[in-house]
Amino acid sequence: MPLTNDTSRARAAGDRRPFEASFTRRTFLGGSAAILAAAAASRLVPPPLRAADPPVEARYYEKLSGARVRCLLCPRGCVVPDGGRGLCGVRENRGGVLRTLVYGRPCAIHLDPIEKKPFFHVLPGTSALSLATVGCNLDCKFCQNWQIARSRPEDAETRYTPPAAIVDRAVAASSPSIAYTYGEPVVFIEYVRDIAAHARSKGIRSVVISNGYIMKEPLLDLCRTVDAIKIDLKAFDDAYYRDVCGGSLAPVLETIATIRASGVWLELVYLVVPTLNDDPAKIREMARWIVSNVGPDVPLHFSRFFPQYRLANLPPTPVSTLDRAHDACRDAGIRFVYVGNVPGHEANHTICPQCGKRIIARSGYRIEAIEMRNGACRFCGETIPGIWREA
Repeated sequence: MPLTNDTSRARAAGDRRPFEASFTRRTFLGGSAAILAAAAASRLVPPPLRAADPPVEARYYEKLSGARVRCLLCPRGCVVPDGGRGLCGVRENRGGVLRTLVYGRPCAIHLDPIEKKPFFHVLPGTSALSLATVGCNLDCKFCQNWQIARSRPEDAETRYTPPAAIVDRAVAASSPSIAYTYGEPVVFIEYVRDIAAHARSKGIRSVVISNGYIMKEPLLDLCRTVDAIKIDLKAFDDAYYRDVCGGSLAPVLETIATIRASGVWLELVYLVVPTLNDDPAKIREMARWIVSNVGPDVPLHFSRFFPQYRLANLPPTPVSTLDRAHDACRDAGIRFVYVGNVPGHEANHTICPQCGKRIIARSGYRIEAIEMRNGACRFCGETIPGIWREA
């Protein structure tokens, strides 16, 4: 994807200052075209094809001189000329009006176990109707869904699906939640908010899986509408965010603290990449920050890395590295620390921090046993924080 020199420097430095985003519609026509072959094969029954409404006006921007606009959705603050797009590729300036090109345009819809997100303290054992649009506002070298994140609206042969239709599909699937996932929900926030508001009126919860790269005003609006947010904390190191993800750490930490203060349920995932973000000292520093700023009850998932995308040269994360990270965070006072992508690992289970009994047993994404009653340990009565179904 061609960038101007100034934009390249700003992106490489994780600079939060606005930059000039000069992408045009033609710029994106050469993006990855394979995105929907796999998605279409596993998608739920598609809605009837209908003519798309004109692109919806985006929220969170300001108008500038010369028909330019400044996007205020994420810390990049893209300044977009008429006919151009922001770095995410899905928000376009049309005559001085910023419009979202992905509203109502999911590129993938699946029914997943909620443990896959992973949410371990939200309605365990249930399914989540999961959806994504194309686009992302980071560029992680290890991205597992790069076919979605790095694609553009022109690459995806989508069908217009209004918010009510998404909710109807969740009802039909008996899914108690809708998950906004795979790509980056921040870039389709207007669609998320409208689906979530309609879902709430039907008694269906909304959960968001995000990189947390978002400004405070749109984040607070999101928190008023959804029930749980999982943030991928890429590293506790700004240089890693800059060099590996094309962003910066401080806005993500602010997002995490804001979500916790809002009362929305929060879980964190840390993908441990060998040699890049596995420094034990940094992980201990992160653990202390979590305890001090969001408390000991926020579940923290350490996930095993496998070679993919632009980091195919690295080995999988040694399980011993994950074990050390797990133990360091438990020692720092975090009460619920998990290890993911390691089938059969003892840290896949939820352990009561009071009596030490296993209260949720997992095998992969499958729940084998839940020893809880009304949000408390069945053995000792300790309250376990989360969003639970009544016994």
